[in-house]
Amino acid sequence: MNSRANIAVFSDTLRRIGAFSPFLASLAERHPDTVAAVRDRGLAHAIRDGFAAVESPDTGVTLRLQRQKLSLATALADLAGIASLEEVVEHLSAFADHALDRAIRAAIIERTPDAEPRGFAALALGKHGSRELNYSSDIDPILIFDPETLPHRPREEPVEAAVRIARRVVELLQNRDEHGYVFRVDLRLRPSPEVSPLALPIDAALSYYESAALPWERAAFIRARAAAGDIALGQGFLDAIRPFVWRRTIDFGAVQEIRQISRRIRDHYAQGQILGPGYDLKRGRGGIREVEFFAQIHQLIHGGREPQLRVPATLDALKALGEAGRIDAGLAGQLSDAYRLYRTIEHRLQMVDDHQTHRLPKQSEALDNVARLHGLDDGAALIDLLRTPIELVGAAYDGLDHDGEERLPVQTEKLEAALADAGFSDAAAARQRIDNMRDGKSRSLRTPIAQAALEAMLPTLVAALGKAPSPHDALNRFDDLVAGLPSAINLFRLLEARPSLARALIDVLSHAPTLSQALSRRPALLDGLIDSTALAPPPPFEVLVEEFAIAERSDSYEQLLDLVRQRVGERRFALGVQLIESVADPIDVAQGYARVAEAAFDVLARATIAEFEQTHGRVPGGELVVIALGRLGGGALTHASDLDIIYLFTGDFMPESDGRKPLGATTYFNRLAQRISGALSVPTASGPLYEVDTRLRPSGAQGPLAVSVDSFEQYQRKSAWTWEHMALTRARTVFGSAAARAEVDAIIAATLGRDRDPAALTADVVKMRGDIARHKPAKGPFDVKLVEGGLIDAEFTVHLLQLRHRIGFDPKLRSAMRALAGQGLIDPETIPAHELMTRMLVTLRLISPASAEPPAASQPLVARTCGQPDWESLVKAYERARALIAAEWKRVSTAQ
Repeated sequence: MNSRANIAVFSDTLRRIGAFSPFLASLAERHPDTVAAVRDRGLAHAIRDGFAAVESPDTGVTLRLQRQKLSLATALADLAGIASLEEVVEHLSAFADHALDRAIRAAIIERTPDAEPRGFAALALGKHGSRELNYSSDIDPILIFDPETLPHRPREEPVEAAVRIARRVVELLQNRDEHGYVFRVDLRLRPSPEVSPLALPIDAALSYYESAALPWERAAFIRARAAAGDIALGQGFLDAIRPFVWRRTIDFGAVQEIRQISRRIRDHYAQGQILGPGYDLKRGRGGIREVEFFAQIHQLIHGGREPQLRVPATLDALKALGEAGRIDAGLAGQLSDAYRLYRTIEHRLQMVDDHQTHRLPKQSEALDNVARLHGLDDGAALIDLLRTPIELVGAAYDGLDHDGEERLPVQTEKLEAALADAGFSDAAAARQRIDNMRDGKSRSLRTPIAQAALEAMLPTLVAALGKAPSPHDALNRFDDLVAGLPSAINLFRLLEARPSLARALIDVLSHAPTLSQALSRRPALLDGLIDSTALAPPPPFEVLVEEFAIAERSDSYEQLLDLVRQRVGERRFALGVQLIESVADPIDVAQGYARVAEAAFDVLARATIAEFEQTHGRVPGGELVVIALGRLGGGALTHASDLDIIYLFTGDFMPESDGRKPLGATTYFNRLAQRISGALSVPTASGPLYEVDTRLRPSGAQGPLAVSVDSFEQYQRKSAWTWEHMALTRARTVFGSAAARAEVDAIIAATLGRDRDPAALTADVVKMRGDIARHKPAKGPFDVKLVEGGLIDAEFTVHLLQLRHRIGFDPKLRSAMRALAGQGLIDPETIPAHELMTRMLVTLRLISPASAEPPAASQPLVARTCGQPDWESLVKAYERARALIAAEWKRVSTAQ
């Protein structure tokens, strides 16, 4: 916007004020200096100069006169097009902060003149909190105080002083005289306003919001900020309750409560719901409140996981939601345009007589008056202007609402009929299970709220159960899951709000015992599936590191370990669901598992090093380097994979660290490696993360956990067995500086590229394969890793050829096989055979963890996930692949 007015436009603005706004016309008469300042210097200068001109020793008088100046200046700038809506509401909100702060300081100093005014803060909520106050708004602060720092008189309890200060603040702002008033103040948003003091002790407030706050009360803090008084006190309070407002476990109770509030508003203000004279611009269908609620519902759903969505202002929230893909970007823009229009017309309604109204006038003359103040011809033109956005907003908000009226029958015969129609072959047994749930026999179902949530969710659940391969078994597992929960309310509300999740949940319970066990330990894992991105591949390593590194803001190292476990668990669970829902190639899922693991390792290793260095400092010239081997090295894990790693350190082993508890280099890096392994494997409240296998280190379990790079090089050159060099074919450095990694990579390349006696090499590899077959035989024909012609035979074939011919070295087995096939050293058909078995391994680790033949109900899913039309086709393809790999292993291992 232009800071100064176009003279013709400004003259027309003054004409409209004189003709259509008695309140503004009166102010313009009283304050011609403000009119001139807005016209000549712009809004900000007019406000600043106007405030200074009316300063006086009387705080109340000063604020009331400043409010007149502000009202006139913002209205002129708004009507003349000098200031945008965002600028106008920012100035109105800033004045509310200023007035509250002045009133708080005055109230404290009046009572205790020699004390510093501290220990008392005002938290802004609603439009004040989001800096979106309207032209004639009241304010709804929550007042808190610190009994330890609040100034008070002798023999006066801090709570008594705080209440008296609060009353004086309200008096200064709300009292009227010939200059009007400053703000209407409503303190009823505080907890239990009918019995609680006007100002709350901070500890009592914290206790309430952490443990007893209703969902709508937590939702109100989406737009909260410390606005006045002791800002540090207020901000500290908001920081403390942030986890209870922005919950990573989605609180669909709060979402549901917002929807119920909206329904009650529509019912209560029924006469103002339809566009026309008397339409309620704030509460009507498709109006201001529904734009705000639309944004807040999406913020509550996603904001616990995505901090960039935690913005208080409605326009900022819509923009952030659109940019994050949580709502359609085009819809976000349309809702924003509608909101700007609504708020602008709302201001016109309030500018007429300084009344806090949101309704279009019913009388045609009054409606014409508002329209003409806005610059339109008449009231009909104003209604036409609002028609399209109101329909758009109403339709968007209606799309969020679920009426929840459908219920499952209670009467025995009707319930059994409904269950039979849904697909239950034994409807009587299913009815008995549901009756038990309705009777509250599980502790998680005993409260009226839990029962209400159960009833609302049951139709969705039964529909999903009916599509399961064994509906009754799936219902039993769901019942067992619910029985193990301390409370099932949020799970039920989540399933009711997101019916698609019910089908995913039933599939997990029907087919994936590993995922079912994880879910029973932490039902919040389902939250991660609320949008389509959960079924997309995980982002690149760098993005995952950034995602997991948010945990570094934790209050303690232990809390960091727990938070990383939660986030990794959510990613791994989502990857498992991708397999169960057959929406991703198992090979892509395996690569996703590996990226997640590598990112988790990076974050935890860096955090552990930082924690370790606080006590022991650093070793001059030394750093930790980590090599990944096996499936981690090859970048393709299963859900159950361990992490095979080797710890090395650079530099000499003679120096000591420089911390307050110094350690020799070898001891230092061995203890650090132990700490990192523990950070990955030790169970926390969120369970363990990964098992770490370090047996491939030099000298195996008999050797130190971490050795120097020089020692590693000497060991590989002089002492390593052939099988250890085979392990290096899949080695990849995953931690350390670029220089350190390059040094280790060069050692690995030199080791793999050395000359070998082909006969001795072949004998060693064949012996090792025989040892594995004797000591770790296959558990059955579907142990695709260890079975004859399985993945181990494929890997041994590749590694033997790599070391024999010194070519095709690549940690990723698929790439290595392609290189060998390109040289004519391996049958190209081995590649798709190996890929089929890899898909089977990744899928069966979830569906049949014991490597047995999967249950008949799950066999079609396994076939589909592995790219085959049915189980019989998969078995035949598997047999062909085994035969091909067995033949290749025999050919390569017997060649001279």
